[in-house]
Parts: sequence; structure tokens; C-alpha cells
Amino acid sequence: MAENKKLRILQVNKAYYPHIGGIESLVRTYARELAKRPDTEMQVLVCQDTRAKTEYEVIEGVPVTRAGSMGTYFSCPLSFSFFRLFRKMAKNADIILFHMPFPLGDIACLLSGFKGKVVLAWHSDVVKQKKLLFFYRPFLMRFLKRADAVIAATQGHISSSRFLQQFREKCIVIPYGIDTEKYINAPKKPILTEKLYNKNSVKILFTGRLVYYKGADVLLESFKQVSGCELFIVGKGVLEEKLREMAASIPQNVHFLGVLSDEDLKAAFRDADIFVLPSVASSEAFGIVQLEAMVYGKPVINTSLPTGVPFVSVHERTGLTVPPGDASALADAINLLAKDSRLRKKYGDAAAKRVKEQFQEKDVLDRIFEVLNRKAADHFGK
Repeated sequence: MAENKKLRILQVNKAYYPHIGGIESLVRTYARELAKRPDTEMQVLVCQDTRAKTEYEVIEGVPVTRAGSMGTYFSCPLSFSFFRLFRKMAKNADIILFHMPFPLGDIACLLSGFKGKVVLAWHSDVVKQKKLLFFYRPFLMRFLKRADAVIAATQGHISSSRFLQQFREKCIVIPYGIDTEKYINAPKKPILTEKLYNKNSVKILFTGRLVYYKGADVLLESFKQVSGCELFIVGKGVLEEKLREMAASIPQNVHFLGVLSDEDLKAAFRDADIFVLPSVASSEAFGIVQLEAMVYGKPVINTSLPTGVPFVSVHERTGLTVPPGDASALADAINLLAKDSRLRKKYGDAAAKRVKEQFQEKDVLDRIFEVLNRKAADHFGK
């Protein structure tokens, strides 16, 4: 970019804070932290979560436009005003960062005539919405051809994708990260310990939306074979009633905590003994919650999905990895770590070290900015 010229970034996603979700947390972090740079101007364009009119607001110093929506269908908002707003905002952008998958964003860009640089942050393939994918696929392939770069969090994102493999030359691997200082300096509270039925129980933590691909049902099934532990489930979702019914057969072992504040969630990670991410489908592409547990020195039990999940916490280094959907294998892993405090400490220490060395938020943001700045400079012939 030219000297003294700010890089004007437009970030596009389905939703934005206070909407709860892993991608939304990333978009918020990228927006807030990159906007602090003296050489950057940041705007965000998203859709309303529910049926509502267009709204404009400034959140943490970032201008956010929420396009009016007619509701959400097939996990995608339906918004006609989004197309008009995108065309208008794109005129004032040097580069646009799209968070994928978001079909509305792809189509809006392709129809807008935008000539500038486009970078895609690829978080996951469309996995469950097969009907949507049938119609969306041609637009997606055109958009991938149109893109100037694709950022993926792990090599697993690329190798497991049905779409990215033929665009490998455009792909750049940059992992997600967390601000480790914010976690280490967060208040300490025995938020799980104070709820234990048996004060000698090992505390197992799960956090995430209670939806099919998170595998909370497999975790509850495994708990029928687990001893000496109590399970804490943080989150809400469409499967909550079913999960509570499953938990009724082991009432002294399961606690449903609902949605926690940021401070209480950090306290829960710190207070846990073992963190479990039992995801069963490739919609779980990374699992940032693993980093949130690892930064506190907690061993992680995850699943061997073909995505980036087993890259974050490594089998027999920072925890254990089991086949997805295998309740017996999951129970064996929980029992092994629950009964061996020294092994928990060994894996936990390695986990904390791995986060500090590989997943520092500042390093990630510097790399993201470098990609955006370089691609924008290419556009201006600098």
C-alpha cells in the first residue's frame, strides 16, 4: 500500500457479536484488533440474526452494519438489502475478507462487479445442508476461482475439503489464536468445584452449542461407563431437551450450566480437570475451545476428524484422540486420564506450552494483516 494510506478492510460474515459462535468470535477479534492498527480502517457487514430491519452501530470502535433479514433458512440468513449494502460498502474497500461458508456473501460479491481483492477465510465446508449445497455449489466454485487467496486454519481444512483441494495454490495456512494473557489474568473462581455432588470427583468439561455435530449425546452415552467423574455441560441448543433426558439415568454425574459469561467460562476452563470435545462431523473444523482449555494446562480429549481438530490437541502429547461417535473409546480415554493425575499434568503442561508457542493471537493477527496488505498492494501495483 502507498505510504501513509490506510488499508480499508471490509469484513463479511453471517452474524456478529453478541451472536454466539466460534466464527463470530473470530470475526469480532479480527475486527476489533485490526481496527486498532494506525494503518487500518475496518468495517463489518453482517445480517440480522432474526427477522429485523437494517441497523448500524459501533461496537468496540468498529462500525458494524447488520443488513435487514427475513429470517434464517438452511442456516443462512435471507436478506435482500444485503446486496445493496454490500455494493455500497465495497466501493470504499481496498480488500474484502469473507468468512466461509456464507452463500449470500459469495453471491453478493459475484453480482456486485467488485474489482478489488478478495480473501476468503475458510472455516468449514457446507456439511449438513445438502439441498442448499446443490444450488450453492456453482456459485461457490466461481467464488473460489475469483478469490485472490484462501486462509485456512490447518492443513486438515484443505485436505479434508471437497472444494479447496483444487485451489491449493491459493491456500495459506494460518491457525486461529487466543490472547493468552487475557486467560491467565482472568479471575479465579471454583465455579465447577462448588457444584460437585462428590468433592473427590474429577471434573470433566464440555462447552459448545448443543447441536448434532458437537457429539454431546456420545459424551453422555460414554458417561454410563465412566466412574469417579462429574460432567459439566456449558451451552444451549436444539438438543438440550434430549440430552437432559439422557442424563436423567445418571443424575449424580451431570450438570447443565447453560450459557456462561466470558468471565465464568474462563473460570470453568481453569477449574476443570479434563476438557472433552467429542465432535462427530466435519462441521467441527478446528475447535477453538481446545485452546481455551489448553492455555490453563488442561488435557484435551478430542476426536480423529479429518479436519484441524486433532491438529490442535495432539494425541498422546497434549491429550487423547478417539474415533468420532465411539462412546466406549471415549469412556476409556476419560477413565484413563481421570485415574492418572500425573498423566493429566504431563499432557496439560504440554498443552499450555503448545498454545503459547503456536497459537498466540498477536502472531496470528500479524499474519492475517500481512496477507491482506500484500494482496491489496498487488491490486494497486505497488
